[in-house]
Amino acid sequence: MLTVLRNRTYRHLFTAQVVALLGTGLLTVALGLLAFDLAGAGAGAVLGTALTIKMLAYVGLAPVVNAVVARLAPKPVLIAADLLRASMALCLPFIDQVWQIYLVVFALQAASATFTPAFQSVIPSVLPAERDYTNALSLSRLAYDLEALVSPAAAAVALSVLSYHELFLGTAAGFVVSALMVATAVLPASRTAGGALGSVWHRTTLGARIFFTTPRLRSVLALNLVVAAPTALVLVNTVVYVRDVLGRPGTDLAIALAAYGIGSMAVALAAPKVLERFGTRAVMLTGAAVLPVAMVATTVFSFRPGTGWVALLGLWLVLGAGTSTILTPSARVLRDASDEDTRPYVFTAQFSLSHACFILTYPVAGWVGAQAGLGAAATVLTVIAVVGAGAALVSWPRPVSVAPAGGGGGRGWVS
Repeated sequence: MLTVLRNRTYRHLFTAQVVALLGTGLLTVALGLLAFDLAGAGAGAVLGTALTIKMLAYVGLAPVVNAVVARLAPKPVLIAADLLRASMALCLPFIDQVWQIYLVVFALQAASATFTPAFQSVIPSVLPAERDYTNALSLSRLAYDLEALVSPAAAAVALSVLSYHELFLGTAAGFVVSALMVATAVLPASRTAGGALGSVWHRTTLGARIFFTTPRLRSVLALNLVVAAPTALVLVNTVVYVRDVLGRPGTDLAIALAAYGIGSMAVALAAPKVLERFGTRAVMLTGAAVLPVAMVATTVFSFRPGTGWVALLGLWLVLGAGTSTILTPSARVLRDASDEDTRPYVFTAQFSLSHACFILTYPVAGWVGAQAGLGAAATVLTVIAVVGAGAALVSWPRPVSVAPAGGGGGRGWVS
């Protein structure tokens, strides 16, 4: 897997991704502390609103921004987005009103909505070989999972000698280093002319139209819903399971989330060989079958102090593995269903539509869980996962022939 890092351009891009993720992890911790300073017991509402703003920025702005910058070379777009994120992070230590948090978070996430799909869409051009691209996807998944484990620990160590305001400086530094890594990478000089044809509205909606007219991309859209259900359950309600239901200490929250991350990392490590043997469709639909079953277990199992802790860790491990089974290879489908002209739009549409699913599942996990109990929330999320899995299976036809590696192009429009 690590052999892909011999490619200098990809090595620089992967480094940019890692340092930006670490900076984002520090931001998450520091932002929570800032919200508590400003709102006290209302910090949860502040963070919930900020998370909603983040999702709205991702869903609403990503296609529009991508359409506007379609004629620009990817390198300056990526660098500008990183520098905007760094400047917004530098504003956070000076905030003294809650509304200011919302404003800065919106601007920062708008920059992320520009950076992430542009970054993802350029990787297939840097690594055209199937095996190299699959290895890169596994490394990317590992980077996300390791960030979830490493960033809180790094923040805890830093907070022993620094104030949380200074963590924002670490966030800004991460984005600046990311910009430098992109600047030193050799990227495609410009997007192809065809990718910039048509009106802004045509370019804004192009990715979504490709998704809805391509059967296997419709399946990916349904799989986004399958992933969003357990992810919301874990991220929103793990603290309630650990602290309230099981009566465990706060430190066990990190252990439970780590179990989810370990399951995801295990699949990411195995993904290259598994995908080579079984293919993308079989692997992703297997994940879609496993996740609803594990979700059902969360609705019927009685979590009690003692044995409930072991069961929770086991289920979270399976949920992490299942989500990674879908997420890790999904970019292969996007790549194969697009060409050089349409690829930025397809990746942007996936970025936007996948986050739109969380606008549904986050409130279900939080509000239904608070009003009707964890079991009710898990049940509703299970139904969502089952519906998504069924739609994915129906939408993704079995391949009738084996296409040559790297064919890409317009295949996704018809199969």
